[in-house]
Amino acid sequence: MRASVPLVPRAALPASARTERPAAPDGPEGLEKTRVWIVVPAYNEAPRLGQCLGALCSRWPNVVVVDDGSTDETAETARGHPVWLVRHPLNLGQGAALLTGIRFALGRGADFVITFDADGQHDVEDLEVLMEPLLRGDADISFGSRFLGGTVGMPKGRHVMLAAAVLLTRVLYGMPVTDAHNGLRAMTRKAAAALRITTNRMEHASEILECVREQHLRWTEVPVTIRYTEESLAKGQSTMAALSLFIRLILEKLIR
Repeated sequence: MRASVPLVPRAALPASARTERPAAPDGPEGLEKTRVWIVVPAYNEAPRLGQCLGALCSRWPNVVVVDDGSTDETAETARGHPVWLVRHPLNLGQGAALLTGIRFALGRGADFVITFDADGQHDVEDLEVLMEPLLRGDADISFGSRFLGGTVGMPKGRHVMLAAAVLLTRVLYGMPVTDAHNGLRAMTRKAAAALRITTNRMEHASEILECVREQHLRWTEVPVTIRYTEESLAKGQSTMAALSLFIRLILEKLIR
C-alpha cells in the first residue's frame, strides 16, 4: 500500500505505509541517496507524471508527490509508483504544494531536499550534479540554471520573459542569478527549514530567492537542461500572468 496522506496545515504529517523496494544506488562520493528527498508538486499532470516518476524512482528511493487538488488521474498515476503521496483537497498553487512537500520531507528526516517539476521539463540526470555543491559544503542551496546549461524547444517569447525575470530579480533583490524561475533546486536541511513560503502561487520562486538573501544562505547555480513541449508550454505561466507577477513584485517592494 502506497502512502496517501491528506494535507495537515502547519503540523507534522502522520506516518503511513509505502511500497518497499531496494534502495537506489549511491551517486557522487559522499551522497547516500536515502538522505535525499525529491518533492514533486503536481496539478493535473496525469499524462506526464508517470514518465517523470519512472525516471525518478529508478534512481532515488524517497520521492513525495504533492497532488495539488487535481481533477484528473494524477493521484492514481502516482499510486502506480513507489512514492509517498500527499494530497491537497483544493488547488492551492505550486508554492503551497512545495511547502507541503518540504515539510513532509523534513518530518521524515531528510538531510537534503530537491524540488522537481512533474511536467517533464526537468532531467533526472541533472540531480546528482545539483547536489555536488551541497556535498562539498560550498552552498546551502543550489539552483538549476537553463542559461548556464541548455534548453530544448524554448520559444523566443519565453526566453524574453525569463530574461526580464532575471533582470527584475537582480534589481529588486541584488542577487546576480542567471535563471530566476527554475523549479529545479536542491537544498540542505538547514536551508529547507529556513524557507518561508507565504505565497501560494507562482510568486514563490521570487519569494524563495528573497528568503535566501535575507537568511544569508549560501547559494550557487548549476547548469541544467530544460525541455519544453507543447503541453508544458500550454500549462506554463502565460505572458500576461508573468507581467502581472512582475508588477506585484515591484509594488510590494515599493510599499515595504
